Amino acid sequence: MNLDQLKSPERPAPVALQADIPAERFMLRPLRRSDSGLLALYAGDQRVARMTISIPHPLPPGAIDAYISRATAQDRGSDIWALDASGQGGSEVLGVISLKRIDTAQSEIGYWVAPPFWNTGHGSEAVRALVEANPQNSSTIFASVFQDNAASARVLTNCGFEYIGDAEAYCLARSAKVPTWTYLRRMG
Repeated sequence: MNLDQLKSPERPAPVALQADIPAERFMLRPLRRSDSGLLALYAGDQRVARMTISIPHPLPPGAIDAYISRATAQDRGSDIWALDASGQGGSEVLGVISLKRIDTAQSEIGYWVAPPFWNTGHGSEAVRALVEANPQNSSTIFASVFQDNAASARVLTNCGFEYIGDAEAYCLARSAKVPTWTYLRRMG
């Protein structure tokens, strides 16, 4: 065997991703493959999954790898960032925040913070940073939270979102429809 055979195979060029967005205590940055372990740990926590519509519990094998693949695809439906505090001596993944384009001038924000970082203001800081950056140039940003998640509702109201009504959404982890509160933030 020669040295050329021991080299790692060529890797394809990375897909063009959305820009990093600075926050005070961390950076919002695109997901990367190396996030899979922490994402699986935190998203696999039933307390996190039960407060989202799309995270199943238990987390099936390959779910996080598929999530990262979708998040980094050129034709992705949402821009997704990790809350990364490694530049400030913290964890590489504190949580996740996303922005999904609904219409030309409307987006929907979604987020979760890992349990070790609950009640630390990280959720509000991430939402505030993303809203201020407004990377999709939205004129309105929507959000919804389950009615039994008052902490997420406070994050939204602290960031200038206004309550606009009740609805319901199906939660994979609960295998049930759950009442929600819907919020709106008008930009500019």
